Amino acid sequence: MIKIVVDAMGGDNAPNEIVKGALQALAKDKELCVLLTGDREKIEAVLQAEGKKDAYDASRLEIVHCTEVITNDDAPTLAIRQKKDSSLVVALKALKEDEQTQGFVSAGSTGAVLTGALLRVGRIRGISRPAVCPVLPTAKGGKVLLIDAGANAECKPVNLCHFALMGTAYARASGIAEPRVGLVTNGTEDHKGDPLHQEAHELLKTLPGIRFVGNVEGRDIMSGEIDVAVCDGFSGNIALKTTEGTALAVMQIIKQNIMASFWAKVGYALFMKKAFKNIKRVMDYSKYGGAVLLGIDKVVVKSHGSSKADSICASVLQAKAAAQSGLVPSIKQMLEKVDLEAIGGEA
Repeated sequence: MIKIVVDAMGGDNAPNEIVKGALQALAKDKELCVLLTGDREKIEAVLQAEGKKDAYDASRLEIVHCTEVITNDDAPTLAIRQKKDSSLVVALKALKEDEQTQGFVSAGSTGAVLTGALLRVGRIRGISRPAVCPVLPTAKGGKVLLIDAGANAECKPVNLCHFALMGTAYARASGIAEPRVGLVTNGTEDHKGDPLHQEAHELLKTLPGIRFVGNVEGRDIMSGEIDVAVCDGFSGNIALKTTEGTALAVMQIIKQNIMASFWAKVGYALFMKKAFKNIKRVMDYSKYGGAVLLGIDKVVVKSHGSSKADSICASVLQAKAAAQSGLVPSIKQMLEKVDLEAIGGEA
């Protein structure tokens, strides 16, 4: 059994959708235990309502009552230090101190999750900075890891090297034997980019343990030609949000054009409905779970703030799979093969 602790009060739809998602995960994986942290009364109300619809194995579900909640309006560092009985802090404490608890999921404040994971759990020794790593679909039907997607707005070359190492370990844990790593910059030529990316490019070419395929442009991230896209957090966050926004805009434009004429509606209903449903399914972020915070000494998954039950379920299963595959030990093993001083040491 692997236990995953879930912040039941984090996110726009807490605790209803969070608890429902946890129950879905328990139903799908019989080797999973879930610990919910939050307001016991509210959590049990959801459990009672859901229990009438679908029975769940109560022996694999625990609740730890908490009296506080960290919101998006709270200053992350201050909240982590002052709200010690919040669902987030209590969950991270369980992750740190309980050997059976191997992973953590929250849809709460991104800043609080990042800060809390660093302060309460700690980073892997040798990793300069943790990084947010979401999973995106590719044009070839696979997936690509985008690292970093917003944790580090300003980076040094050593940070990008560490992102490449962690992304490679994550991709391997996900079943990709030899992940292809690309450095996202403003051109594919070796000399492209600012000094940060030029220096990082030279270091990545000689970095042991990774399959570096060179520079890639933003349009290549979801092409299927790479498995790990390495970015500084500023560029990575823009790339992620632009991708999400573009997907929503394209789907809206298509819908508007279909609804604009009778024959377009007929053509959609007769020939294209299944194809568009498949496209929508592939682009649905809930299918992939949340973004793993790589570089923390245990598995931490940050779900989208507006996550519904399906996305929470995917995030819980994602956390279990990452823990079961030995993601954190794999990162530590890769670091042992690297001369940290040669790439600039910790920064």
